[in-house]
Amino acid sequence: MLRRAFVLPFLCLSLTATRAASAADAAADAAALWSGKVRRILDENCVKCHGVLEQKGGLELDTPEMVIKGGDDGAVVTPGKPEASALFTSLEKGADPHMPPKKQLSDADRAAVKEWISALPVTLAAVEKTQPKVARKFASGEEAISTLISEGWARAGVKPAAAVPDAVWCRRVYLDLAGRIPTQAELAAFVAAPQRDALIDKLLSAPEYAVRMRELWDTFLMGRLLRQNPDGRRKGSGWWTFLEKAFKDNRPWNEVVYDVLCARPDPAPDRKGASWFLFERKNDFQKIAEAVAPVVYGTKIDCAQCHDHPLAREIKQAHYWGLVAAFNRSKNVDASTAVAESAVGGFMNFTNLKKESQPAVVTLLTGRTLPEVWPGGETKESDKPELYEDAKAPVRVPKYSRREAFAEAATQGNPLLARAFVNRMWAALIGRGIVNPPDEINERNTPSHPELLEWLAQDFAAHKHDTRRVVREIVRSRVYALGASDAAPELFAGMLERPLTAEQLARSWRVALDLPPNDDEFRRQVISAIPDVLPREYNATFQQAQFLSNSPTINALLQAAQGGVIARLTALPDATTRIREAFQAVYGRAPGADESAQAAAFVTANAAHPADATRDLLWALLTSAEFLAMP
Repeated sequence: MLRRAFVLPFLCLSLTATRAASAADAAADAAALWSGKVRRILDENCVKCHGVLEQKGGLELDTPEMVIKGGDDGAVVTPGKPEASALFTSLEKGADPHMPPKKQLSDADRAAVKEWISALPVTLAAVEKTQPKVARKFASGEEAISTLISEGWARAGVKPAAAVPDAVWCRRVYLDLAGRIPTQAELAAFVAAPQRDALIDKLLSAPEYAVRMRELWDTFLMGRLLRQNPDGRRKGSGWWTFLEKAFKDNRPWNEVVYDVLCARPDPAPDRKGASWFLFERKNDFQKIAEAVAPVVYGTKIDCAQCHDHPLAREIKQAHYWGLVAAFNRSKNVDASTAVAESAVGGFMNFTNLKKESQPAVVTLLTGRTLPEVWPGGETKESDKPELYEDAKAPVRVPKYSRREAFAEAATQGNPLLARAFVNRMWAALIGRGIVNPPDEINERNTPSHPELLEWLAQDFAAHKHDTRRVVREIVRSRVYALGASDAAPELFAGMLERPLTAEQLARSWRVALDLPPNDDEFRRQVISAIPDVLPREYNATFQQAQFLSNSPTINALLQAAQGGVIARLTALPDATTRIREAFQAVYGRAPGADESAQAAAFVTANAAHPADATRDLLWALLTSAEFLAMP
């Protein structure tokens, strides 16, 4: 398989520690070490016995503050002195007592703990603060991103990668905003007159943008549906149209989420299809709660079902069951996609680890609780017609809707909603969240750039939750235009590797072969083989390798191009021209010298069957690592 031999100006990240100029600098170093290394080590080896759920010896090791506080026997850390810190010395081989019991940590893990303790400032005034004390003002998102990310590079002593050429940037922004590579004509037109802002605005206003955003947010909100005719169910229900219209009209995101949570039987075009979010989950209120939390809170709450979250202290069991209660009066209506709601019932209790029964009150992570009068004792509620806005309606809406009350609280005055959206879009467009994983914004996952996340979220909310504004500011930024870098990914000193989604691949393969970009059956087949969207770690499977190398789907695609681009390239007068045109069609660039030599050797060896050689050359380029990832 032909692969491009990249020659990149990789930047050296110095491993030589410099003396901190102040306690604040040392605290920043310690915070980075904690979030990047030490927290994982303690979570995996110590927190089960020394955390939220259990505190042996009165010691908790799940946050820096609790580690520094110590336990019943006193401090376990002496800032700046690992050899005088029980947290480190107990990890050594032969230590008595030895921690963790019956297990020896690796040299690398022990070194990380030692490094963190060494970096702790003696004056612990500002260890791991996640919110800036003074909010700065910026004229635009572009300025905020450039300033705050650049400050991170300076602190880390890292130089960012060089900006990519116009042709690469054009390919990147088409993939992100149109869901496909540009045609050769589109690419040539942009390179001839590279007006980046104009192209961004053109793509944001095109129908393809709304489709691309729907593809992303359908997956973020619903997950991949690989069986049972996903197009028929989600498309047929009006769900896809609802999302596409929301992004096409640039509806405020809080209004979109409100409609999704309320799921009202409203004939208004803006709301039609919104109920599918609840309906597809078939009255499984726990699944609904677990799907809602990342949207309105920015974090999963699944781990708080049986007890308070063992790692994120702010997530309580009451939050989980309160969110379940917000939707447990709902019921799917047969022979429709409507979700009804009762005006009564739905009062439930949950049991904590102490076997104590607790009422499931709708309580948000913001601290807000929805007031509701519970029936006393054995009082049985009566489901009376006067409790509904229209008792004779096919789908009755209660005058007091618990679902609507929650939707109102979650979409008005809830800063977590804005934070969740901007972090997810940053991850989708840059390759990693400012908080990573992007759907776990909680105290366990420190923002790499807390001031930037807060500024973007506040700006988003201040501009009426304008989704297009967020996307525009990110793709206009210097960070978005960078080439590759070997610096730590959380520094955003270069564009991170991002595998293309199945939809991007399906359209781009067809565009490269000069075929119409949209083919629903082909798209479904590619999704089935390559379903991941923003995977935490990308690992190609054997099945995916088989799909790319020897599948009827790819063979049929190349066959469809046989009388078009394949015939056109084969008819070119010489192998050099044929190879150059093939690279231009697939990669949007000319081949390098080594690539030309390899391709020429292949074409020459198969000169007796020139059309087959052209087809196989195109196949090699289309299934290469370069094509499968964001440029």
